[in-house]
Formats: sequence, structure tokens, C-alpha cells
Amino acid sequence: MTRHFLTIDALGVDGLLQVCELARSEGPAVLTHDEVALVFERPSLRTRAAASTAVHDLGGNATFFGDDEIGIDTRESAEDVGRTLAQMFTVAGLRVRRHGALERIRRATNDSMALVNLMSDVAHPTQAVADLLTMADYLSGGDVRALAGVNVAYVGDVTNVARSLAVALLNVGANVTLGAPGEYQLGEGGIEDPRAVGGSLTLTDSAHDAVKGADVVYTDVWVSMGLEAESQRRRIDLDAFRVDDSLLAAASPGAVVLHCLPAHRGDEITDEVLDGPQSVVWRQVFHRRSAMRGALRWIKEEPR
Repeated sequence: MTRHFLTIDALGVDGLLQVCELARSEGPAVLTHDEVALVFERPSLRTRAAASTAVHDLGGNATFFGDDEIGIDTRESAEDVGRTLAQMFTVAGLRVRRHGALERIRRATNDSMALVNLMSDVAHPTQAVADLLTMADYLSGGDVRALAGVNVAYVGDVTNVARSLAVALLNVGANVTLGAPGEYQLGEGGIEDPRAVGGSLTLTDSAHDAVKGADVVYTDVWVSMGLEAESQRRRIDLDAFRVDDSLLAAASPGAVVLHCLPAHRGDEITDEVLDGPQSVVWRQVFHRRSAMRGALRWIKEEPR
């Protein structure tokens, strides 16, 4: 049975823990003789670097395709893109504008090619795994399971990153607070829905209340790709959610700060915090490669 790595929710608790374990452990080059397609409808520094190096680490060959070469649903349908790739590649990692394209490719290829979600509009599962690994490094001796009870605050625009992060954290028993103005808060239902997981999930429209006593403070860009026309309004609406020294002071002493990058310095986070002693963002970047290795090794493993 072909495994796909599309959302944290679809992994479930056992799958998530297996991916994290495989990300940290040494193992065989499971992609020897495998060809891996990396399809990017949207640009990325960290995701492309992590995917390419992880494939190489595991003995595979990676081929990159940009949006101008593929043109999902513009140059040709998502289904035909998938059918073409499946003739030459055993695994495809895709960074897509619409999550539905992943499901359409999966169905069109009859699960013959394993798929990895390198980010969609509703989920960013490899980022969430990297985040868990990073938090575990600093808060629980490297043990993801021991993050149970840790207080994590995410502030700002509740993006696809926040959804996958919250689902992952709730699955390991952490306490999650999402702080955002109403318009930018977690929506109802959909794919990668933290509300459906259960556990300790709190929503608030106060940045201060969100980070009060937090062990982790996490933020993301206020103006994501494709939303540039809303830049001015978003900066006004989210101004109170900037992670600066004043806001960070409300968190627990020694709280760590995470940001998935790229950062718009001075908007969602200040230089003083991003470059300060509580920032662990470069460890997050390190673990993007770890997370991708874990996802690929999990895909190639025989189901337990």
C-alpha cells in the first residue's frame, strides 16, 4: 500500500510519532535508485533546500520543476501532471496553491506514486514536524512525547502553518493557544482542523493573553504569498500581535521563540526577538531537513 504524507491529521498520533522517530534516527538509504520529483507552484528557500538534501541523504535523485514548467490546471490538468510524473518518478513532493490538487493527483495515479505535501493552502506538515523536533530539543530532551503539557502560543494570522502545528501539538498532548483578531482566527472545519483533534485548544483575540505563561511563542508572516494587496490593512489589523520584547515578557522566563520564515522583520516580529537569545529559528531550519528525511523514510517503510 502506497503511503502519502499530506496532512498531520491524516498521519494520526502513531504516524506522527513514527515520522519524528525516523527523522532523528540513522537508517539505510531507502531511496537508492528512486527518482523524486519536486514540484513547486510557489517559491521557497527552506522547503526546496530541505527536500533536495533529504533526498540526496537517502540515496535518491531529485528533479526540480517550477510553476512555469508544470502549470497545474493552466498548462495541463493536475491529473495529467500526476499521470506524467508517475511514469518516471516513485515519489513526488509538491508545493501547491490548492490542497485539492494533491488529492486529484493521488486519485489519478491510483496511488502508484507516493506524495509529500511540501505546503498547500491548508497545511504544511513537514514544517510542523520540524517544529516539534525543535521544541523537543529545547524543552524535553529531544523526546517529542515529552512535550505533553507544554504551553505553546501562536500569535498573528492563523495560517496553514498554524493549523498543522496545532494538530501536531494537540496530538502529543501539548496545550495550544491561538491568538488572533477574529478575521484572522482559526476557521471552522476543513482539512487539518485542530478543533477535531481534541485536547487543550484555546482561541483568544488578545496577544497578551495568548502568550501569558507560554513556554513557546510562535509567529508567522502577516502577508502570505498571494495576499500582497492586503498588506496595509493586515499591518494595521495585526499590529498588536507583533512579537517584540514587551509581548515576549508576558511568556514564561526562558520561553523559546519560533518562526517558520521567511520573516518580515518589523511586522510580525522584531529584530531584537528574532536575533535574540530566546530565538531558535535556525534550529527550526536545521530540522526542516530532518523532517523531510523522516517523512520520506516513513513513506518507504513497510506499514507496522
